[in-house]
Amino acid sequence: MTPSGRAKAPRSKMDGQVDAVMDAARVLVAVVAQSVAEVEDTVSLPQLRVLVMVHRHGQLNLSAVAAGLGVHSSTASRTCDPLVRSGLLARADLPHDRRHLSLTLTGEGRRLVDSVLDHRRRAVKDVVRRLPASRRDSLASALEEFAAAAGDFPADQAAALGWTH
Repeated sequence: MTPSGRAKAPRSKMDGQVDAVMDAARVLVAVVAQSVAEVEDTVSLPQLRVLVMVHRHGQLNLSAVAAGLGVHSSTASRTCDPLVRSGLLARADLPHDRRHLSLTLTGEGRRLVDSVLDHRRRAVKDVVRRLPASRRDSLASALEEFAAAAGDFPADQAAALGWTH
């Protein structure tokens, strides 16, 4: 019974499957949150998002960063400026169009992003190790199918949390 005195609706098999995926998503979000917390004294979440986008694409201009963040170019510039000053991001004029800037990771910026991604890989690996070896292949296959079924949907949303792969 619910607090209102009504009987709970019977749960479908689909509801149980959705709940299982939601439980797994909770674990993955916790992994992401922990990895972000490790660098929050160095960069803000929007700044980490910029670094991850540049890491993923190799080089971006300010318009692409603004589009990726969903903000105006001036806001993207204000987000990138401290990254340049701190030596995490390099900014240069594009040779073929000096009106646009090229943003690339510095060695220090790459190390920071790599440390965040390595933290995530280790945390996920620790969880996968706890599964019986006989179940790991089926888990990987099911998750590959889940990601394929989602199509491009999660790419932009995942980037908002600094997740590239």
